[in-house]
Amino acid sequence: MKKIVLLGATGSIGTQTVDVVLHHKDEFDIVALSAGRNIDKLKELLKLLPMVQHVCVADSLTMQQLQQIYPNKQWHYGDDGLKELAALSDYDIFVDAVVGFRGLIPVLEAIKNNKIIALANKESLVAGGPLVKKALKEHNVPLYPIDSEHSAIFQCLQGNKKESIEKLIITASGGSFRDYNRNQLKDVTVEQALKHPNWNMGGRITIDSATMMNKGFEIIEAHYLFDIPYDKIDVLIHRESAIHSMVQYKDHAIIAQIGTADMRLPIQYALSYPERLLMYNAEPFDFMKFSTLHFEQASMERYPLLKLAYEVGEKGGNLGAIMNAADEEAVSLFLKKRISFLDIEKTVIETVKQLKFIQNPTLEDIISSDLMARDFVHNMWKGAM
Repeated sequence: MKKIVLLGATGSIGTQTVDVVLHHKDEFDIVALSAGRNIDKLKELLKLLPMVQHVCVADSLTMQQLQQIYPNKQWHYGDDGLKELAALSDYDIFVDAVVGFRGLIPVLEAIKNNKIIALANKESLVAGGPLVKKALKEHNVPLYPIDSEHSAIFQCLQGNKKESIEKLIITASGGSFRDYNRNQLKDVTVEQALKHPNWNMGGRITIDSATMMNKGFEIIEAHYLFDIPYDKIDVLIHRESAIHSMVQYKDHAIIAQIGTADMRLPIQYALSYPERLLMYNAEPFDFMKFSTLHFEQASMERYPLLKLAYEVGEKGGNLGAIMNAADEEAVSLFLKKRISFLDIEKTVIETVKQLKFIQNPTLEDIISSDLMARDFVHNMWKGAM
């Protein structure tokens, strides 16, 4: 029985992790979770997961109210609470499924705590990749990716040597506006941007998919996860999202991971690795539904944030933290209808360009860079706030 601490339990990845656990009760149990502000969903989860002893919510007032209802649980709140869950002793796997920069410090704490890491929080590697890699090496802790693209690459690498890799090929749907030219993007709405053609995801990740910032983050993630240089990481637009990513080897063989658009597969694989467990309540991939697969090169001119991500990744330092923070704030402003869609790109590029570069940042430098980037965006759009 593997005991799990789950951050981000009420989000999309979190709820699907719970589903995997409930279908494999003889394999896993969730002993602690964080729920942010979705209290109704939290109450549902606590009915389903009686073994949960530790719960983290967003603020102290909410915590105090819930303590009255669930006096037998141990309660935590805020970012400190996430770190406290990571520092618990009696568990095996740390699932980081929170969204945003706030996932970095808890994952570092869990690594220091010598726990297996199942990572869905891409910002941890985008903002703090060198720190995470250093901690993993120091504590000899494994990290298994939950993102579908990185799980696909991880699966395609099994049984092969790193020295045999020619390149990684990360697939991308192209997002909500993949058939729009740059001129057509000037007046797109929030509602249009949130209509992803293939997936049902949260607000930020759906917008990041439309700008391809999300794919840029995945490039940086892949670099740190698999120790592959950026010039050997390609992005290919694949409309059907049937192939989740590929690895090309030196003999020109390409191994692809194909599957249905179901995040429970990479979640379950990360939790059960190296075993493969039965998948419940899901249909296997049906080739007859995909008689044709389409591929096209991702244009750096069409998707400038993709180009920026390569540049940020190559330069390293604190730029990943700056880029991520600027994107978080810009997407938030767009979702609130205070800036335009194209202003997201403008904001992120300008923030990365203007803020101070630090070649070998400490954790404190990363945190400071994150805060400065957010302040820069707020000042940039002060009139729109």
